[in-house]
Amino acid sequence: MADQVADHVADPICPPAAGALAPAPPVTLPDNPRVMLFALAMGGFAIGTTEFAAMALVPYFSAGLGIGEATASHVISAYALGVVVGAPLIAVFGARMARRTLLIGLMLAFGLFNLLAAMAPSYRTMLAARFLAGLPHGAYFGVAALLAASIVPPRQRAQAVARIMVGLTVATVLGVPFASVLGQTVGWRWGFALVGLLAAVTAALIAAFAPRLAGDPGARPMRELSALGNRQVWLMLAVGAVGFGGFFAIYTYTASTLLEVTGAAPEMVPVVLAVFGVGMTLGTLLAGWAADRAPVRTGFCILLSGAALAAIYPAATGSLATILPVLFLIGMTGSLGTVIQTRLMDVAGEAQTLAAALNHSAFNVANALGPWLAAQVLLAGYGLPATGHVGVALSLAGAALLAAAVLDARRRKGRA
Repeated sequence: MADQVADHVADPICPPAAGALAPAPPVTLPDNPRVMLFALAMGGFAIGTTEFAAMALVPYFSAGLGIGEATASHVISAYALGVVVGAPLIAVFGARMARRTLLIGLMLAFGLFNLLAAMAPSYRTMLAARFLAGLPHGAYFGVAALLAASIVPPRQRAQAVARIMVGLTVATVLGVPFASVLGQTVGWRWGFALVGLLAAVTAALIAAFAPRLAGDPGARPMRELSALGNRQVWLMLAVGAVGFGGFFAIYTYTASTLLEVTGAAPEMVPVVLAVFGVGMTLGTLLAGWAADRAPVRTGFCILLSGAALAAIYPAATGSLATILPVLFLIGMTGSLGTVIQTRLMDVAGEAQTLAAALNHSAFNVANALGPWLAAQVLLAGYGLPATGHVGVALSLAGAALLAAAVLDARRRKGRA
């Protein structure tokens, strides 16, 4: 294995908060870390398939359950709410568990709840099943990210986290289009059943390749809850919760926009979603590389680029030739999670597990906030292209919150 000792490259704009603790020293493991990263990324693939496929399947399960598309978007919000609730609870009370055991349990529960969604007979049952399916999401990514970061040199932490997140983005290239094809052909329920199978495969891979390390005997709820008293943690979580909302406002209604505004044939929807996913994958890999050098500068670049692209989006929806490249570039801005995860490792002190899990709660607040605001715009009578305006507002608000985090970090450093 490569040398595990390396210096962390501090961000020149927003240095670690005063008093923050560095992550625990990397653990030297006998197994090939790439194999373990693949097993962890498979969980990201399963989660990404259900999270984004649900958005792509909105036109199909709304018809199947006899509800409108604006109402169907509440199913997306229910999943996001499950992430918000489940991530901190599982992180706090599962912190002492061995990470391997916790990850296997989370994947098995995730698969079961997706199977319940596949069998849902009504809108209310679907809401409940999607809420339950969201519970393991944030904790899985949080624990997997910490495990991945612990087996590489500190200067490569963001790239390790990005490799886990690539599982999610590859899902938008392969899993989501395939689930969309299933929705168009054999039925939307098979899109959720597919995720149940992927979760079972992930649990088996983690059981086979994840290290058998003991849990942290010193972990306790109050130590993890100390993150809630850290202003830098809250500011970075707010950046994700607000700034990423514009991404979801557009993505949730992409399939509907393609069919109803662009006039694309139904068979083109999976193709466009795959292009979107390629953009996410490339953006995540680039963000991992950049965030290891300057995470905050990378965050500003992503948020401001997202605002500019969202402003262009309404004018680009008229044809495939214009909407396709814009969606590809918007997909690249879906890499903000890697940046914030890296920054949280610097400022969370001893509460690493809770902070890592809360990162995904924040992004699923965005997953709820963006579609909800977009739904209000649609219910007010504006057309589907107007979701781009929501994207502009939320991306700029996220950039403003990131600026507030920078100023707060500088003030704290000056008082240290």
